[in-house]
Amino acid sequence: MASLSYQLYSSRNFDMDEILSTLEKHGVREVEGYGPLFENPHATQEKLASFGLSMPTAHMSLDLVEGDPERTLAIAKALNIQAVIVPHIMPDLRPKTAAGWAEFGKRLAAAGKPIVDAGLKFGWHNHDFEFKACEDGSFPIEHIARGADYIDLELDLAWIHVGGQDPIKWLDTFGDRVIAVHIKDRAAAGENADEDGWADVGHGVMDWAAISAKLRAMGVARYVLEHDNPSNHIRFATRSIATAQTL
Repeated sequence: MASLSYQLYSSRNFDMDEILSTLEKHGVREVEGYGPLFENPHATQEKLASFGLSMPTAHMSLDLVEGDPERTLAIAKALNIQAVIVPHIMPDLRPKTAAGWAEFGKRLAAAGKPIVDAGLKFGWHNHDFEFKACEDGSFPIEHIARGADYIDLELDLAWIHVGGQDPIKWLDTFGDRVIAVHIKDRAAAGENADEDGWADVGHGVMDWAAISAKLRAMGVARYVLEHDNPSNHIRFATRSIATAQTL
């Protein structure tokens, strides 16, 4: 059975204790970390433990992973992180060609090697830009994955949808390299403008019946709930947990 986790970035604009308490109350035992939580990893670990939570996966910037692998590993050790996932690069740093993305895949592989050599998993988390075709018809996500066979993937299924692609197709494409998925939802066109067009899981347009069947068939180990800009993080968490528990 897959583990259910919560990307704490979803609650960055709200009270952290409030969301941790809500997760504990609703039986969620894992969270996924992001930047500010690593400033004092020991304090973060103590806070999580007080709510019966652990952080097996974490989003860490390429700048951190590439520039300071020792600190990356120290953070991972303090928080018992099992998988370090690079989540993003800014638009001005993104390659413009297939060859550029191939080079980026090699760069990502080099950044991840110390992480893998230390016995941890290393991966990439997508947005929509990785699913916009290059000039030769290939996709950036393919070049990223080709950088090294130890680059695992945490597929954000709703961002794949926003990129105009079918999440199930890409789950099939990457198979057992998918170590986790982001379970999030997209509102119908024109709706939820105050939340940047995102929706609580099960309250948008994503076909969760088909997607969940594929995830179960693949044996994907971890589902991570996320909303990029909820107006109410407790509403998002509770409604999304209720949906996820049916998947």
